[in-house]
Amino acid sequence: MTREDEIEELEDELDADTETDDEEPSEPEIDPAIHALPAPVARAFLERRYTSLTAVQRAVLDPALAERDLRISSQTGSGKTAALGLVLLPLVSEGAPSRPSELPPAEGQGGRAHMTGPREAGPRAKGPRALVLAPTRELARQLEEELSWLYQHLGARVAVLSGGASYRDEHRALARGPAVIVGTPGRLLDHLGQGSFDPSAIEAVVLDEADQMLDLGFADELDQILSRLPDERRTHLVSATFPPEVLALADRVQREPVAVQGTRLGVANADIEHVVHLVDPHERVDALVNVLLAHGDARTLVFTRTRAGAQEIAELLHDTGFRVAHLSGELAQRERTRTLAAFKDGSIRALVATDVAARGIDVSDVGLVIHVEAPTSPEAYTHRSGRTGRAGKRGTSAILAAPRELNGVSRVMQRARIAFRLEPLPDAASLVRLAEDRAIEALGASTREPSDRARSLADRIPADADFRRIVASLVDRSLDLLGPMPRDVRVIRPPPPRAQRSEPQRRPFDDAPPSRRPGKDEIVPFVVTWGGRDGADPRRVLAMVCRRGDITRREIGGIHIFPGHTVVEVVREAADHFAQRAGQPDPRDRRVKIEPYVERGGDRRLRRR
Repeated sequence: MTREDEIEELEDELDADTETDDEEPSEPEIDPAIHALPAPVARAFLERRYTSLTAVQRAVLDPALAERDLRISSQTGSGKTAALGLVLLPLVSEGAPSRPSELPPAEGQGGRAHMTGPREAGPRAKGPRALVLAPTRELARQLEEELSWLYQHLGARVAVLSGGASYRDEHRALARGPAVIVGTPGRLLDHLGQGSFDPSAIEAVVLDEADQMLDLGFADELDQILSRLPDERRTHLVSATFPPEVLALADRVQREPVAVQGTRLGVANADIEHVVHLVDPHERVDALVNVLLAHGDARTLVFTRTRAGAQEIAELLHDTGFRVAHLSGELAQRERTRTLAAFKDGSIRALVATDVAARGIDVSDVGLVIHVEAPTSPEAYTHRSGRTGRAGKRGTSAILAAPRELNGVSRVMQRARIAFRLEPLPDAASLVRLAEDRAIEALGASTREPSDRARSLADRIPADADFRRIVASLVDRSLDLLGPMPRDVRVIRPPPPRAQRSEPQRRPFDDAPPSRRPGKDEIVPFVVTWGGRDGADPRRVLAMVCRRGDITRREIGGIHIFPGHTVVEVVREAADHFAQRAGQPDPRDRRVKIEPYVERGGDRRLRRR
């Protein structure tokens, strides 16, 4: 049987699985690159309904890359893990079956569906052939799962070693002779110290998400692990991005590396809508509630910077009525596994996590990612947003940003080469109408047949009854099913494009030409108890009043510094909000007060210092 016959046999199996009673069977178009793979690996791809390879998977199969150290760069969700499996394939495929008749039975044919043990007749290696390092236990387990399905028909075992797991179970897994070991740096170093496995046969080591390993402080552990491995080996780095510190690490541990780029920065975001909502910084949780409600039942990842913040936000959302949980490094492994399983099967709708805790979450149908705080780097944003818009499905990445953070967000998105749009927060009134429309639509579209008991009760309703009132009463009872109530939030409209602003809207500083200053009736003055003899200058005063008053520099008309105080002019439409915010005590400026300006003796002339 030729290779083409073998692949055709696998395609026939796929066709048989996709036939239905109501539709004509359609033959899926198989990517020619699938034909070039070893038959056991091609079968694994087809059984997962993958009929084509992604760009990064194609790139690593280039024969010119054989025996070279690789720097694999591709966006989150672009198939990097399977690409990694293809890179290691030559090391794990020795002695594997090569014809369909030699393959282990498929699911439902009497064999184990998830075979990971070596064939009895195949050669057993002295020790693992490849080592894969990951920054978090979730990512390590994801890698183990992905490599296991890819290698399941090759008879190659994959073992995972990570914190929080039982050493006894890991020793048993190592005793079975895995071809590939996946683990976190700390736990791998522990096992090397214990002599749990022999590293002398390792021919390739992979550092996955190396930037996160460095951020988590694993630099020393990485050096110790690499020093215990054979010098003659291939060293690969896999990441969505390669910041300078990762490049420095790569230069130190790789030999004549070759860069492999699957998707350029921004390309893998084609299936993601990037939206920025301007929010009052004191209303971030309320804004989060409204964004969740606006997206219905979309499975959602909520990102925050700290573990404490993740837990607090999850608790607040739970109290509001959402099915939500949080994920952090403080959870026991069993609880983390249970939480991820609940998120994958839909038992919980939203998962709140930090960047580190979310590494390794591989859920293809995440419809929404929400960034509670504005991103500060393109790398972090790329990793976060890449959790949605996967496997050809559309997704949304929503950023909650205070007005003063907008310029920073724009710079991050520009560096990431991502186009975004500004969109006002959904307000409470519109969300109530949306929920009501959904409820009415659901009632009208219901195809559920009423039970005999329900029909019997309906027949007992008098013919002259007010059926409209009865229906309204039933609908009223169903309102509890509409979900959490939306919050009243301050809706901040996005600023118009710079070219569309009229002259009065520019609101320049006091040193602009007189013809372009805000008019007398357009401003409201405020007194700041900080003057020139205490070090006040326009730049520092501007930064302070914008922060304390939660306004932007465009809403400042002028700054007048006197020896003992400063007068700040705020445009009238922002003055009430500024007064409310700036009048509150501030722990960073306890002695500085900001109060409305009061005329004294009828003299309101202001002199710049």
